[in-house]
Amino acid sequence: MSDQFNDIDKFFKGRFITSPEQLSSKLNKCKAYIFDWDGVFNDGYKNDNNSSPFSEVDSMGLNMLRFNHYLKTGSNAIIAIITGEANHLAYSFAKREHFSGVYFKIKNKIDALEHICKEHDITPAEVAFVFDDILDFSVAPIAGVRIMVPHPSTSSLVEYAVNNNLVDYLTHCDGHQNAVRETSELFMTLSERYNETISNRVEFTDIYRQYLKQRNEVETSFYTSNDLQTIQPVVI
Repeated sequence: MSDQFNDIDKFFKGRFITSPEQLSSKLNKCKAYIFDWDGVFNDGYKNDNNSSPFSEVDSMGLNMLRFNHYLKTGSNAIIAIITGEANHLAYSFAKREHFSGVYFKIKNKIDALEHICKEHDITPAEVAFVFDDILDFSVAPIAGVRIMVPHPSTSSLVEYAVNNNLVDYLTHCDGHQNAVRETSELFMTLSERYNETISNRVEFTDIYRQYLKQRNEVETSFYTSNDLQTIQPVVI
């Protein structure tokens, strides 16, 4: 391990399947961050309105991750949710945070990935994907960076992902314990611009204001698939 990442294991207790150096190199190519919802932002349990919640701790982490990307590239990242079910809290969260898109009731998630790549003129190698379960495995083989959120009940599935080259890092936290924040913190640390990112937010600098203005100009688009193949825009 190179000197710049010597202490990373002190901060991140997850399992590096890909070395931090290689993971950093892969992240430098990423233009998009795509997240599953159930089991990633939460523990996967639904309420009687078919919704599962999010955490403000994760929200802050994602905002800092997006600002970190802006500092590195001078442009806002593409950020999206791909979920197999409808979830009203996911919709409201994505709108509030000005995500690029939400893809819901998507049973074959690679269809959504292909749609995102076509819409934004990127390749799968330029996508970081955060996921937790079987429905996500169609995307993992071709995404540039793959972060899996393990659960105590999915030990065999985790080893399946490892053995089949579907994951680069296994989070220490599960969805109920802010795995999204852990992922955001990891990505910012691997960028080597962590302190710069946090300091600019604390001081509410001009460059942070510029980022925030551009971020808040994004109108979230929504898509679904009614025939298990065709991705269609919808109004939410």
